[in-house]
Amino acid sequence: MITGELKNKIDALWEIFWTGGLTNPLDVIEQMTYLMFIHDLDDSDNLHARESAMLGLSYESIFAGEVKVGDHMVDGSQLKWSVFHDFPAQKMYSVMQEMVFPFIKNLHGNKESAYAKYMQDAIFKIPTPLMLSKIVDAMDELYKQMSGLKDTDARGDIYEYLLSKLANSGVNGQFRTPRHIIKMMVELMQPGPDEVVCDPACGTSGFLVAVGEYEKEHHREEIFFDRVKKDHYMNHMFHGYDMDRTMLRIGAMNMMTHGIDNPYIEYRDSLSDQNPDRNKYTLILANPPFKGSLDYDIVSTDLLKLCKTKKTELLFVDLFIQMMKVGGRCACIVPDGVLFGSSKAHKAIRKELVENQRLEAVISMPSGVFKPYAGVSTGILIFTKTNHGGTDNVWFYDMKADGFSLDDKRTPIEENDIPDIMERFRHRDQEMNRERTEQSFMVPKQEIIDKGYDLSINKYKKVEYKPVEYPPTSEILASIRSLETEITNDLKDLEKMLADETN
Repeated sequence: MITGELKNKIDALWEIFWTGGLTNPLDVIEQMTYLMFIHDLDDSDNLHARESAMLGLSYESIFAGEVKVGDHMVDGSQLKWSVFHDFPAQKMYSVMQEMVFPFIKNLHGNKESAYAKYMQDAIFKIPTPLMLSKIVDAMDELYKQMSGLKDTDARGDIYEYLLSKLANSGVNGQFRTPRHIIKMMVELMQPGPDEVVCDPACGTSGFLVAVGEYEKEHHREEIFFDRVKKDHYMNHMFHGYDMDRTMLRIGAMNMMTHGIDNPYIEYRDSLSDQNPDRNKYTLILANPPFKGSLDYDIVSTDLLKLCKTKKTELLFVDLFIQMMKVGGRCACIVPDGVLFGSSKAHKAIRKELVENQRLEAVISMPSGVFKPYAGVSTGILIFTKTNHGGTDNVWFYDMKADGFSLDDKRTPIEENDIPDIMERFRHRDQEMNRERTEQSFMVPKQEIIDKGYDLSINKYKKVEYKPVEYPPTSEILASIRSLETEITNDLKDLEKMLADETN
């Protein structure tokens, strides 16, 4: 999670924007996102060059030689953050405004790409050279601080903190899925190199980036040395939709920085008729926004056939089923109400998962996972689309700790169930004989049916009561009397000692 010192540096950077005249939080985040992208572009270009050298692949830097910017050719090296951040304020401002910004707006050659679509209306809004110089210096300090945080997603945490400022200012209520929860879900699903992955509420593309990192870690040779699979990885594997153009812009830049050239990231209301995708994806990972309810008129009619409801949390689960191919898998975060809600629509969606699809696992998460931005209790549903049933036994896990305190501070702690979740999930065949008093166990399909398709772990978990034996009352009273006598005698001795000292 973000540290106090890092938070202070972001606040100081925000203050520079604010005092310089940029007071709209959305504008501040957009400008900070562009600058972070420009900084990361330099770092990622160097990283890709080193990786290519290690793998024996040829690589041409995007900053190599002369680069075309508009109608002019300029020295590519001066477009690198590590070079222009040392320029005097006026020269840095000119380079940024006239060269660097036009360069990143047209960086991707494919005008139909997600990056091109969401950068074409981007505007450089920093008003003065002095303000830009202060911002660049502050960002250098910020990145220096980030570099000292090992094994953390500092950049993602910064986004989370920035988004909290949007929420606090009433512009937007989004919050980021914690990085370690995303990573856990991706590793539980173990995506292969041929997946077609979608997040229908992608935000900053956290799930898609995590899948890309998993692929590079576990299928590096296939996606880099097989021409067909590399093309699939770069251009056809990743799909994301959102209704916030700022989030889409951040998401597109985030994916490109992580080495994915052309993700399919679109502006789309996934629940409406704007979304024609059916029977298309092999893997869906999502934590969609659950804003309560919406108008029937904007919901795709085929989503209302299963459960006629205005509850977005139910409609999204229905949508995931419909968007996947038969054999496709889904891991999604849902509020607890989905697991035990008693309405007709709640029961209908749970019955669909149990009877017509293959429900594999329900992981109950503690309510503090999304603090300090939300305190809602949530769970993770893992299922496979079959359209012909297949649910046999459902694996339940009661997560009690995720490696961070469950208060607003979310400080790191030793207790962490995530490694245990991954180990037990991968060996579910060994879970059949676990007692219901343990942290995980299997529940047969018929028992779930008998309990009205309730998927709350508390419905099946058994509480073990340990009898506590107390001594007889007479013995307790005797001990109290004995203690009273000792205290009385001690007080008498103390009084006598004080009297002797006075005399």
